[in-house]
Amino acid sequence: QVRLVESGGGLVQAGGSQRLSCAASGRSFSMYVWGWFRQAPGKEREFVTYIGKDGDNTVYADSAKGRFTISRDNAKNTVYLQMNSLKPDDTGVYYCAAGPYSATSASLYAYWGQGIQVTVSS
Repeated sequence: QVRLVESGGGLVQAGGSQRLSCAASGRSFSMYVWGWFRQAPGKEREFVTYIGKDGDNTVYADSAKGRFTISRDNAKNTVYLQMNSLKPDDTGVYYCAAGPYSATSASLYAYWGQGIQVTVSS
């Protein structure tokens, strides 16, 4: 079993930056692909980015390319999402997730955090 806890969310102005962290406990952190998803009010959960098991493969949604960076620290069992040039459309609940596959589909991730609110004001 893997337990994930996100932190770092909150209110930020448009154009600002924010870094989310996801701390994991339980089974070996390095065994998994780690992803970030988000869900805006009234919308379905959507893929943001993932990072491969070795940290050498990252994939981003078009909306995140050039602005967001995912990274992982296997020694600290933590994955990060650095978000720059934030827009009001980035507002939502952000979830970290872990799974065995490099995937953009939420259904392929086995473990999820509780989610953390990010609000970008205009």
